[in-house]
Amino acid sequence: MNEEIRSYNNKQTATDKDICDILATAIERELTEAESKIWHAHPVWFLDNNPTVGYSKQKNGIRLMFWSGADFNEENLNIKGKKFKDASKFYNNKSELETNDLIRWLKKSREIQWDYKNLVKRKGKLEKLK
Repeated sequence: MNEEIRSYNNKQTATDKDICDILATAIERELTEAESKIWHAHPVWFLDNNPTVGYSKQKNGIRLMFWSGADFNEENLNIKGKKFKDASKFYNNKSELETNDLIRWLKKSREIQWDYKNLVKRKGKLEKLK
């Protein structure tokens, strides 16, 4: 695990750290080609320099976010972004994590991508990559 991400996870409460560690391990196991780093203060994984998946501590729990998740057509990714194509799921306990869902979403994150890396260059207009 990336040392910055390990440090981020270690700063969480014990319950949140468990969730973060499970998420990081699953993401790294499934998206082996992804680059990971702390971006905008939370862990994010990039495919070809495009933000793909990340998580952060928020008021409602640990938010797992897929930048292109709105197009995954997944009922359990129920928090959709208003302006972009993101979709999220909040976790408050590791028992809420469904491994099969997570693996399926991670596979879709590789197959379905919107071009966020060029968002500024395109003045806020998203284009579909895959």
